[in-house]
Amino acid sequence: MLVIATSDKGGTGRSVTTCNVAYRRALQGGDVCYLDFDFGSPTSGAIFNVERVTHGTADGGLHSYLQGRLSEPHRVDVWTESERAGWLSRPTGAGRLVLLPGDLSGGEFSMDSAVVDRCVRLLIRLQEEFDLVLMDLSAGRSHAAEMVLTATALPQIKQMGVRWLVFHRWTRQHVSAAESLVYGKRGLLAAGVERGHDEEDLLDRIRFVRTAFVDPSGPSVAALRPTQETWLRRIDEDLKERARLAGLGRSMAIATVPLDPVLQWREQLISDEDVWNGIANQETVDAFEHLAEALFDDRAWTRL
Repeated sequence: MLVIATSDKGGTGRSVTTCNVAYRRALQGGDVCYLDFDFGSPTSGAIFNVERVTHGTADGGLHSYLQGRLSEPHRVDVWTESERAGWLSRPTGAGRLVLLPGDLSGGEFSMDSAVVDRCVRLLIRLQEEFDLVLMDLSAGRSHAAEMVLTATALPQIKQMGVRWLVFHRWTRQHVSAAESLVYGKRGLLAAGVERGHDEEDLLDRIRFVRTAFVDPSGPSVAALRPTQETWLRRIDEDLKERARLAGLGRSMAIATVPLDPVLQWREQLISDEDVWNGIANQETVDAFEHLAEALFDDRAWTRL
């Protein structure tokens, strides 16, 4: 399975959520490979807490590979190289968790047929090794997105099982931005059709993830004044209607990740120990685990 994570705006929690989903899927027993295709800011190493690739790798990463400067990109075994306390080996029952970082100080670069071909060959090789290949794209309409749309239109990549996650915060601006990214004049659907995708088939492969969500009926609003709680409920109803009209309604939303103070202050993996120590919320872990399972659940990808 190839899962591609994207967003139209920065600050959606796309990278920290996808890293946590990769972590949770590996704990569930799957072999997971994480590709940092955020070429302008390859910082997933910081979330996995691998100090030497915090801003990308100096040993030849995805930038160097895709541009033909080396035959294989650098790999990081997260279980053994993360500096989280106690992570010296893979937990019992867990699958592999491998990061392919971008290059240190790497940036966006243009796409040509040779770059697309190297991308395709890499994905085919990774399919043989891993149950889940999770690709984190940079925000917006980037060269990386164009490359991946071109690659995933090819039959040999389609047969992997390709799915797209579009991230947005639960705000009016972010709902509008996510709508534009998918349905807009230069959005994923239009750009995909230009590169050989069938529009309906591509839409069937896209789902939305709502992040930093505050439940108006949840315990987190208990400290609000009655007028604030009433206002929050009204805003939430307005957002639900906007999302429905924009094509981001309930049947298209595969997961909702609650607002978690830990992730507002520090982008990191949330371990079970973080929950036991009262640092992070169990609801956040539940959301990550649900999404990790839903990636493989065909029912979650059936449009009503």
